[in-house]
Amino acid sequence: MYTSEELIKIDEQYGAHNYHPLPIVIAKGEGVWVWDVEGNKYMDMLSAYSALNQGHRHPRIVKVAHEQLDRLTLTSRAFYNDKLPLFLKKVAEITGMEMVLPMNTGAEAVETALKAARKWGYYVKGVEKDKAEIIVAENNFHGRTITIISFSTEPQYRDGFGPFTPGFKVVPYGDARTIEEAITPNTVAVLIEPIQGEGGIIIPPDGYLKRVREITAREKVLFILDEIQTGLGRTGRMFAWEWEGAKPDGIILGKALSGGILPVSAFASSKEVLGVFNPGDHGSTFGGNPLGAAVTIEALNVLIEENLPAKANELGNYFMEQLKKLKNPDIVEVRGRGLLIGVELKKPAREYAEKLKEEGLLCKETHEYVIRFAPPLVITREEIDWAMERIRKVMG
Repeated sequence: MYTSEELIKIDEQYGAHNYHPLPIVIAKGEGVWVWDVEGNKYMDMLSAYSALNQGHRHPRIVKVAHEQLDRLTLTSRAFYNDKLPLFLKKVAEITGMEMVLPMNTGAEAVETALKAARKWGYYVKGVEKDKAEIIVAENNFHGRTITIISFSTEPQYRDGFGPFTPGFKVVPYGDARTIEEAITPNTVAVLIEPIQGEGGIIIPPDGYLKRVREITAREKVLFILDEIQTGLGRTGRMFAWEWEGAKPDGIILGKALSGGILPVSAFASSKEVLGVFNPGDHGSTFGGNPLGAAVTIEALNVLIEENLPAKANELGNYFMEQLKKLKNPDIVEVRGRGLLIGVELKKPAREYAEKLKEEGLLCKETHEYVIRFAPPLVITREEIDWAMERIRKVMG
């Protein structure tokens, strides 16, 4: 059996250095808890960037995964399988959309949305060929493909990866007026996050999403929300847009869609938008695989039947109340919605994340100066109290 130190050395030797993990090697997980190779126990306050809303190895989801593994795992989309139709129906119903296109990773679902918006612009709205424009927000994070980083405003994400994909306009986040001013006859979509997660848990002003919804509807521009991190109960509603009743034309999902079992993502929209795709236009060998479909159906059932969005709202409010009582002069602000919480600091947050790890609590810095606390939604009040004891010890 390898030690944590030995495994980290192997990782550093053979793996590309595109991540900077905390020095812990996790070997087991259950609920909100994980254990390292040596058997030390930690509370997971990151949830794999909100992919584990249902907790580690939720027994209902694991049971369905085992059952499906014994039956069928992959067919490709060359054939129908008996789970995909039920997955499509479930996701359509939960999002309130008419059609769904399944993929694997969140970035793939974002790319799917971009392609759908452009083709809709040309074939439905009538934009001149190759002139389509999509409006996005500063400080966004939608993934790391070449096209997605083409409209990122984070220099590191772009450094060394040009030339970039054209066709995007970047405006300040949280200011609907700038979106209105940026729209031209060539604008086919506005793509934003309801809350900027990777950007530092940035919450826009009240009424922002609703106003963008009104503007895009009036101008015949698609309103697309990336709810990969904010969706599926994380913010205290099934989807973050529900806080303002700003239902989009399309919604991008991933992360917790499969309950943390395997990569599953989707773009859900109307028949008018997703109807632009013809056989061969777009696809994925693993997208819509029966294993992922079966797991997703149960993962969504767990969210609904265990009332996890409401639980996230209640416990998120409680957690933020406790965090706001901290007296540390390094703390600039505590902000969040549901169980997506950020603590902004005056100094690099990595130092605090490392100290919290030593106390048995795992979290991670984002945008250098923000600690993100985003535990699985199955966490209890008692477990939050346990976490706060460690947070007070480290952060005062």
